[in-house]
Amino acid sequence: MNPANVGGQAVIEGVMMKAPSRLCVAVRRPSGEILVKNDPLRSLTSRWPMLGWPFLRGPVILGETLVQGMKALSFSAQQALEEEGEELGSWALLLTLLVAIGAGLGLFVALPHLLSLALGRVVPGGYDTHSFWFHAVDGVIKVAIFGAYLWLISLMRDIRRVFEYHGAEHKAIFCYESGGELCVEAARGYPRLHPRCGTAFLLVVLAVSILVFAVALPFLPRLAENGWINQALLIGLKILLMLPIAGASYEIIRLAGKKQGRGFWGALIWPGLQLQRLTTREPSDDQIEIALAALKAATATPHDEGPSICVL
Repeated sequence: MNPANVGGQAVIEGVMMKAPSRLCVAVRRPSGEILVKNDPLRSLTSRWPMLGWPFLRGPVILGETLVQGMKALSFSAQQALEEEGEELGSWALLLTLLVAIGAGLGLFVALPHLLSLALGRVVPGGYDTHSFWFHAVDGVIKVAIFGAYLWLISLMRDIRRVFEYHGAEHKAIFCYESGGELCVEAARGYPRLHPRCGTAFLLVVLAVSILVFAVALPFLPRLAENGWINQALLIGLKILLMLPIAGASYEIIRLAGKKQGRGFWGALIWPGLQLQRLTTREPSDDQIEIALAALKAATATPHDEGPSICVL
């Protein structure tokens, strides 16, 4: 029997694990006890099967993951700090997501475009958006910004601890997918780099976006007579294209995960695995214990059981 498809995310002093019908967050409280929040999960793809079709499901799952991740972070922060209060409300969550998405698009779509445009006006010979070189430079800048961003946040002590939980999450999922015993001793020996990681997904998104923009945009006619309006419309078009690009990237990562990174798929996801050396750290046994607690709850709880919070 094949194991259920499980994904995860590191949170503050804990790990979120998502199985097809359950979403669980395990957090280590300052007292040392483990608090597990166990909720039923019904994806949009189960309500509207069309959204589960290949290339459509990627943006849907990404959107759901962002919302679930924000909620898990809010819950973990309260428990890890033992603060009283409610999780993010709907409006606060929406505003936080919009700000995060806007910042990401500005940093990884608009800024590289504008920097490439500026460089094209000063380098010998020059180039514009109809040139291959524009999109090559745009891609290099994107990857450089992404790598620099990850490196900078990895220097922060609190983020390094989250990256340790990220490593624990990967080890637990590898152990589960390999059919190993879900205990700390068994999970400890598995790799902390996983082909279906979100870090690898983001790098694939960058690579696919570079390819799509380099192939399609040089042949696009001017969208407006005014130069700056034309550039603004191009940036807007790039942002719109990120939805199908995310859909294609999800299918690539999904297939690479099924192939377990072998052969061609191993070469394809190798850069993403190496990038995980920045976003994961070797976890302690206590952190692996947290990841396994969330994983066991997500995979062992019947799908029709209601929400619960328990202390281990």
